[in-house]
Amino acid sequence: MTNIEWPNRDQAWQRVSPKYAYADLIMNLLFVVIVGAAYSFIAFVVNASRQPPWFVHLIVGAVVLVMLVNAVLAFRRVRAIGYVLREDDLLFRRGIMFERIIAVPYGRLQLVDVTRGPLLRSLGLATLKFVTASAATGVNLPGLPEAEAEALRDRLVELAETRRSGL
Repeated sequence: MTNIEWPNRDQAWQRVSPKYAYADLIMNLLFVVIVGAAYSFIAFVVNASRQPPWFVHLIVGAVVLVMLVNAVLAFRRVRAIGYVLREDDLLFRRGIMFERIIAVPYGRLQLVDVTRGPLLRSLGLATLKFVTASAATGVNLPGLPEAEAEALRDRLVELAETRRSGL
């Protein structure tokens, strides 16, 4: 059994940009607007002559409650996202209550991709996507500043090329 050295929680983890929380909040708001529009359509157009069924109110209330909790936790959730470049692999961490830590060996990286949607691009952010031989280990590192994402992509490609053996 090998001894795994975990990085210090406070010092070694690289964080994503706090601006990513605003992108998360905007996406939540967009979802709430879509749910509200669907509710309005059901309530006023389809059932114009009668009151909507009770379960429609319950579903909309539950969605609004979940979105409010999600919005309250957005900034904390973004602070929980981090990564560490180690000697042989990249550690990726996310999650508040259920923390998930993924180790991606450099030699297993097949594709490192930088994507920028319109919202992230307007905030100067990008998402770094890693693809390995295993479909279950696809990792997305959202909320990186564009320059940092491109530099990290180039560094990971360089490390992957030097570590590939037998592939």
